[in-house]
Amino acid sequence: MNYGQFIYMFPECALVIALIIVFAFDFAMTKSGELRGEKANIAIGRLTYFMLMSVGLAIFSAMRQEETITAFGGMYVATQAVNVMKMVLTFGTVIVVIMAESWVETRQRVAGEFYMLILSTLLGMFMMMSSGNFLMFFLGLEMASVPLACMVAFDKNRKNSAEGAAKYILVATFSSGVMLFGISFIYAATGTLYFDDVATALGRHYLATPLSIMGLVFFFSGLGFKISLVPFHFWTADTYQGAPTPVTGYLSVISKGAAAITLCIILMKVFAPMLNYWEYMLYVVIVLSITVANLMAIRQNELKRFMAFSSISQAGYIMLAVVGYSQLGVAALTYYVLVYIVANMAVFTVINVVEQNNNGRTDMAAYNGFYQTNPKLSFLMTLALFSLAGIPPFAGMFSKFFVFMAGVQNGEPMAYFVVFIALVNTVVSLYYYLLIVKAMYITKTDSPLPTFQSDQATKIALGICTAGIALFGVVSCIYEWIAAASL
Repeated sequence: MNYGQFIYMFPECALVIALIIVFAFDFAMTKSGELRGEKANIAIGRLTYFMLMSVGLAIFSAMRQEETITAFGGMYVATQAVNVMKMVLTFGTVIVVIMAESWVETRQRVAGEFYMLILSTLLGMFMMMSSGNFLMFFLGLEMASVPLACMVAFDKNRKNSAEGAAKYILVATFSSGVMLFGISFIYAATGTLYFDDVATALGRHYLATPLSIMGLVFFFSGLGFKISLVPFHFWTADTYQGAPTPVTGYLSVISKGAAAITLCIILMKVFAPMLNYWEYMLYVVIVLSITVANLMAIRQNELKRFMAFSSISQAGYIMLAVVGYSQLGVAALTYYVLVYIVANMAVFTVINVVEQNNNGRTDMAAYNGFYQTNPKLSFLMTLALFSLAGIPPFAGMFSKFFVFMAGVQNGEPMAYFVVFIALVNTVVSLYYYLLIVKAMYITKTDSPLPTFQSDQATKIALGICTAGIALFGVVSCIYEWIAAASL
């Protein structure tokens, strides 16, 4: 094997180096005894997001090569669109690391483990997105899933955390088994696991055989669990509630974005000859995801469970970009994930800081009268919620517009119906997002949350997210850059 091909995996190699440096730094501090407790945790956190920014520079360097990069006989494939998504997810991970600083600060000596788990799962997502073979894809998926389970259970002394981790592990194991079962059907139908060869075989000889159809259904079902699409969503609310808030934010945006772009690539690249089958399957799943999640969100009183159902609905909107079966869909999906990252992480940053200053409370009643004592945080959370709802002029409105345009790109009458259902559900989502706004600004209480001062890391995270909410929709060069990479 030519080990020189690792140079083509520049982003992944940079992430491995970052992981080794964070591990060595954490090990050295623990052994030396010079930096312990909060100072050590802050130092490791700042080193981590410095290393993540270095990874972002490595991805940017890789993007300067305009051609598609292939290594190890087609096992590894990196296109410009994939590199853009890697950049977006790295940007989102930086926000997670910054907003988690105040939480990790009190974790005694386990901060290093937390940051190493984040880097490990991000590495798995990179490998998953750049896979050119089903075996490579499955290994990347497991590399991402196992560290995530550890992150969900990070607060091991909390009952909800252990319960959420147990449910996540069980569902992840089951979904991986279902997916592997589907991959075995695909191999039986085509005799290969390479994406290009599978697409060629399906288009030439094996189109719509029982084996290939079953393989598609099982594969889609397994990845549907990862994206938490309805009806594969039942684990989401309990896991989001039990996980530490920074981990919940990471689950809701970073892992969802990686799984969504991977499913988009595989459907459009590998299962293109079976478009008539997975297209209508997507229509049903999208309508169910958006509608069921919106109706369930209205009934929630716990804010992390509320955001769990919100993320399920958002997953439906993300997958709407796939049904158009066009390069516009890839660009719209990537742009939607970027906007979703800044809006959703702004909400979770506020939830995190309120939880730390209110004895761990995350119920919606804790935000009654929040504007009276913390007007700035209330205002920033309102902007983020309006962006999630798709209200102009915030970036969320533009991201929804582009996925709607991508959804009807193929001109199918059924696609127009699905987009219409999504538009109707946008009004429903506005209603339940306004429930939080109502609690903060209108609902009266005798004991509102006391005024508190946010730490510097929280201010930085909220500043980045708010700037993204305000600018990503009106600075056209951002979408143009994403669209150019998707061609």
